[in-house]
Amino acid sequence: MGQGSRPERVGEEVRQAISIALSREVQDPRIGFVTITRVKVSPDLQQVRLYYTVIGDERSRKETARGLEAAKPFLRRAVGSRVQLRRVPELAFEYDRGAEHQDRVEQLLREIDEERRARGPQDDEPGGVSSEPGTGEKPENDDQ
Repeated sequence: MGQGSRPERVGEEVRQAISIALSREVQDPRIGFVTITRVKVSPDLQQVRLYYTVIGDERSRKETARGLEAAKPFLRRAVGSRVQLRRVPELAFEYDRGAEHQDRVEQLLREIDEERRARGPQDDEPGGVSSEPGTGEKPENDDQ
């Protein structure tokens, strides 16, 4: 057979069908720039959880959630017409906070880097261990 399990393959087909429908067919103004980040499909292919992100603040995120809920019957029909399954699965949308957390971690890392640059060329931290690989005070392993 092909690569991946059947739920994974169905999940990818559903993700594509939903993405196309959202970008070309859904006209709800509450739904902003939505990106389907990942899809989880139950082993029996009857439940599909779609994780998404949206550009904007908390208010626009809530509006998008309402818009997606309202569009669910239409989106389910779109999946039914584009994905070959005996039964069209139930859809559930969930905001993907993982991407939000990743953005926050990247922001914190940038802030740390900016602070280090602002301090200038001095030892980074007490103890003399630098953030550069291989430049700390720990001796190299001689494989003895």
